[in-house]
Amino acid sequence: MLERLFKLQQHGTNSRTEVIAGLTTFLTMSYIIFVNPTILSGTGMDKNAVFVATCLAAALGTLIMAFVANYPIGMAPGMGLNAFFAFTVVGAMGYSWQQALGAVFVSGCVFIVLTVTGIRSWLIAGVPKSLRSAIAAGIGLFLAIIALSNADIVIANPATKVGMGNLHSPQALLAIFGFFLIAVLDALRVKGAILLGILAVTVLSMVLGLNHFAGVVAMPPSLAPTFFKLDIRGALHTGFLHVILVFVLVEVFDATGTLMGVARRAGLLEGTQYKGLGRALFADSIAIFFGSLLGTSSTTAYIESASGVQAGGRTGMTALTIAVLFLAALFLSPLAASVPPYATAPALLYVAGLMLRELLDVQWDDVTEATPAALTALAMPFTYSIANGLSFGFIAYAVLKLFTGRYKEVHPAAWCVAILFLIKYIVIG
Repeated sequence: MLERLFKLQQHGTNSRTEVIAGLTTFLTMSYIIFVNPTILSGTGMDKNAVFVATCLAAALGTLIMAFVANYPIGMAPGMGLNAFFAFTVVGAMGYSWQQALGAVFVSGCVFIVLTVTGIRSWLIAGVPKSLRSAIAAGIGLFLAIIALSNADIVIANPATKVGMGNLHSPQALLAIFGFFLIAVLDALRVKGAILLGILAVTVLSMVLGLNHFAGVVAMPPSLAPTFFKLDIRGALHTGFLHVILVFVLVEVFDATGTLMGVARRAGLLEGTQYKGLGRALFADSIAIFFGSLLGTSSTTAYIESASGVQAGGRTGMTALTIAVLFLAALFLSPLAASVPPYATAPALLYVAGLMLRELLDVQWDDVTEATPAALTALAMPFTYSIANGLSFGFIAYAVLKLFTGRYKEVHPAAWCVAILFLIKYIVIG
């Protein structure tokens, strides 16, 4: 049956290899079951319910990827988008988490339409590589300032805006230890380095009496506090349009880049075409839709899936294994509830550093490419908003190309996005 479902022999693999690949990917991405509840609970969402929603959204999205696309890719709520959801849409803009979930739902619907109609490909083609790279790097910087803040290493300072926290505090010291532990383990190619770092800091915090041990295994908590609690009508408020636009754009670039990159490593190329990429894109968009109903931020494909491909994963059986493990993780809710913010801070900071590698792909020798890219990356942490970074970048790109006489280089999709962001600033502010 597995052979018929996943065409293992055709892809040059077997069930044992696929299971090992699935376990490898799960270990590298399972940190999200601890990080996502910590981030989203800051909005007032029930942490236990978000934990369940995270596991279910990851399992459901990955199952869809397994059976619809037959791709060896894991899905889960995306890093960056969860921070935008919590710290910008709810924290800075003052919307409720129910409205934010409504925006994720609407963006998922838009995403499905864009994928089915082929507009998604048009959008991707319209955004220059420099700007795409800067978006990823900017999200990394945004995650970094959140991580340093959660660890009390960076604090507010009325004179200098930000300042150094107390590095002698136990929380800061544990976060610093966790960061170096993750970096060393990852450098030594230890599977699950990020997860091990989170767990090590959590255990140490308990030993030192800074944290309470709530247990490890229990029946899954109730999903009721977040299930179907989205406010779609509130999300359709005019002030929310640019929020939805940001969700859609980041989902488009992040997920598509990951899917194509992992597919390339898995040998899923036929000439210059990706086998089953259309189905994978559709699976990705469906996962966002269902994730919002469960009560979590946008679900996306994880670049950590490359570790499973490296271990030999080639088909949806790898994804099926990942999904089963996420379902099994539902019984770890007491452990997830015991993880403090300063234990997930090192993971956020390490992921942030990895995302900065994207800046290598910016055309720094071309001012019309480099300046918008720099504005994009810098505006995200300094305005505490992924939305502002995107809008500054697109507007600057259009303006510089226009007034240097190179307007023909701007794709119609980039013009559309730049104009929409410009209208937002003129009308809404």
